[in-house]
Amino acid sequence: MNTPKRQVRAVHDADTITVYQAYPPAIADTAVRAGRFVPPFKRERMTWVKPSFCWMMYRCGWATKPGQERVLALRMSRAGFEQALGMASLSHFDRTLHDDAAAWAAQKAASPVRVQWDPERTPTGVALEHRSLQVGIGGQAVAAYVDEWVVGLEDITDQVRAWRAELTGGVVPALPDETPYPLPTSVASRIGADLAAPSLLASK
Repeated sequence: MNTPKRQVRAVHDADTITVYQAYPPAIADTAVRAGRFVPPFKRERMTWVKPSFCWMMYRCGWATKPGQERVLALRMSRAGFEQALGMASLSHFDRTLHDDAAAWAAQKAASPVRVQWDPERTPTGVALEHRSLQVGIGGQAVAAYVDEWVVGLEDITDQVRAWRAELTGGVVPALPDETPYPLPTSVASRIGADLAAPSLLASK
């Protein structure tokens, strides 16, 4: 079965969705100790989260790129994740979602959250036809992300390194099992996502 071009896929349960971020040790260490983001994490900057583990690995080079040596798995409340997307704007103009560039620019200026759809990646970094979601959380939404939406935080860098070693050795590692996330129709429409199967939506 073909994967829809713009579909949110993630590890999720009835209450939470797992997203990934990669940071330098200074930010990761303090976050792990505190169980939440604290300085030197900067609330003034837009912070990008990725539900796709493989896209995160492509971005951080499996925890080898400078400044991205530590990978965190964060459990966001589903309510918070959907609230973020409900106030999001696409980073780039898409004429299928907006009547004109001015309408998109106005929405973008008023939105503290950005959404990008980038090619999904295989574990080895090969680009696929379907897309992966990235969510940039900025402005007043950062406080909600740090103080309310993140309900769990785990440093998975050691596991990432173990999986990278398996991959280097020619073994396909047992990576996180990401399944279609059932977005509410209004949220899917706002970010240009393809809806999940009706059975999944009905179970929400």
